[in-house]
Amino acid sequence: MNAGSAAPKPGDPGVRTGRAAGPGRGGSSLGRLLQDGTPGGPVFRLVARWVRRPLLPAVRLWRRNLQVRVVAGTLLMSLGVVLLLGLVVIGQVRNGLLDAKEKAAQSQAAGGFSAAQDRAATTPSAPGGDQDNGRAGPSVNWRSTLVEQLASGGQSAFNVVALSLETGDTASRGARASGEVDPTTSIPADLRHNVAQGTNTFQTYARIHYTSGKASEAGLVVGKRLNDADGTPYELYYLFPLTQEEDSLALVKGTLATAGLFVVVLLGAIAWLVVRQVVTPVRMAAGIAERLSAGRLQERMKVTGEDDIARLGEAFNKMAQNLQHKIMQLEDLSRMQRRFVSDVSHELRTPLTTVRMAADVIHDARADFDPITARSAELLGDQLDRFESLLSDLLEISRFDAGAAALEAAPIDLREVVRRVIGGAEPLAERKGCRIVVVGDEQPVVAEADARRVERVLRNLVVNAVEHGEGRDVTVRLAAAGGAVAVAVRDYGVGLKPGEATRVFNRFWRADPARARTTGGTGLGLSIAVEDARLHGGWLQAWGEPGGGSQFRLTLPRTADEPLRGSPIPLEPEDSRRNREQTAAARAAGSGAGARLTAVPVQPAGDRPAALPVPPRMPPVPRATVDPTALPGNGARVVARAAEGADGDGGEAMASTRAEREDGTRGR
Repeated sequence: MNAGSAAPKPGDPGVRTGRAAGPGRGGSSLGRLLQDGTPGGPVFRLVARWVRRPLLPAVRLWRRNLQVRVVAGTLLMSLGVVLLLGLVVIGQVRNGLLDAKEKAAQSQAAGGFSAAQDRAATTPSAPGGDQDNGRAGPSVNWRSTLVEQLASGGQSAFNVVALSLETGDTASRGARASGEVDPTTSIPADLRHNVAQGTNTFQTYARIHYTSGKASEAGLVVGKRLNDADGTPYELYYLFPLTQEEDSLALVKGTLATAGLFVVVLLGAIAWLVVRQVVTPVRMAAGIAERLSAGRLQERMKVTGEDDIARLGEAFNKMAQNLQHKIMQLEDLSRMQRRFVSDVSHELRTPLTTVRMAADVIHDARADFDPITARSAELLGDQLDRFESLLSDLLEISRFDAGAAALEAAPIDLREVVRRVIGGAEPLAERKGCRIVVVGDEQPVVAEADARRVERVLRNLVVNAVEHGEGRDVTVRLAAAGGAVAVAVRDYGVGLKPGEATRVFNRFWRADPARARTTGGTGLGLSIAVEDARLHGGWLQAWGEPGGGSQFRLTLPRTADEPLRGSPIPLEPEDSRRNREQTAAARAAGSGAGARLTAVPVQPAGDRPAALPVPPRMPPVPRATVDPTALPGNGARVVARAAEGADGDGGEAMASTRAEREDGTRGR
């Protein structure tokens, strides 16, 4: 915007506020396309796209093919060199031909002028000539004879023209020419003026015209003023055609063009062959590298010779061999680790069963023990429960790592699964002093899924939300739209700090290492949950902000093996968006008034004491809409609380991670 120009306001004419009209709102993409015809508008972009479309294959070939670029560059540079050399050679040949022609013409004309002067000196004058009345006198007849005699020695190599010095009709009547040359149009006026004013020899290049209808041709005209036998001055001109020189120059041009074209083609072929020798091994290396990245580790380059390309091939093969060896070692180590975990998990079940039986006996008899021993018996039972859970999780993780996890998909209603999960988590919620609110369960939410695995995922999310909710209500939201169903669990607890979203799905990771696992969590629950989601072809994503709680969203396809294109529930909750917008608006208003404003976050709907009534039920999410930001790869996002005095969005720090990460869920 230029200095001094006023910014448009929403109330100004022609300024539209709010959202652009879309289909069904009176908006039209074609209308906007026709209205916006500026060089940067849609019409210009559409025309540019139409023009660029036929050129895309050539552009793609130019960008991807090194051999084509090198050969094309060689051809262009060779063509430029040949053109430059051709121009120099043609200029030199032309100058040489013209110099030789000028020397020959000047020599021939000098001899003719001398002969005409000698003839005028030896021929007696013939008195009585009448030139003023226009009748041909003795001088004119003498010039005619002179022109015929001088032109007879040229053998069509030149022509001779004699003109009178008078102007007007008398000059034309006194003109004599050989070879049917038109004297009035073949002699330039500037040359005649110079000849009439001086006594030297003058020359110029001009077009020679003929009275017989013969085509005109370029020529060299040499003239001089002389006196006839009567002492009357006249003009004598020699006209030398340049036909032979033009033919010679055309022959040279044709020869140079043919030789130049041959040289350019030959250089292009040489460049193609030379570049091919270098590019072919590089292409082979690129193809083998692609196959190596696809898992075909046995691929190797064919090495011939001892040059630089051969050494490159040997180095590439050694690199591939070492890479294959390292990968095999890592695979063996990973296989041994998975087998070790599986074997240990299985082998520990037998002694664990014995220890469990003994612990149950001790736990049942704790009433007869002293308080310290009784408490130890209770702790022993709790830790054995956790140990059993850890063994079960390790076995499940080992199945995922080995690729042995099987999906038993069947049509299920996620509302029933959510009810079972909430029923199991209610005792914990009562101890924490919070409630679990369900939103969006008015309509069936059906999907083809493994009920056991989905229930395990939701149980983990709900238990984590209750445990980390700081006694505030937990909201479970269900929605379905298009080919996807989603369940989101929202809490208003400690939330997640910036950067923690990238580690929230790691195994044995906790957001707060100092926090005790009061529910006996193993640290593997959410890692197993993300594997369950991936097994369904779905997403498990997280969002959070420090002090503002967090939300975990499970998105599953309605039909098994159907790819997901979006989620019916936004990853960031609506209340968080609303709070940020209100805070940003308050800061903007305070900044405009010149006053310092301290942002006070709006209390979320679920952030209220447990003694208050249950918050009103939120309206269900529309089934026909899909959040445009909830796309694959959106991942988890963490929003940092804005600092006082910052811009509206300047205090937000967002970190994203893919929902399909292998090391993924919130391991709290």
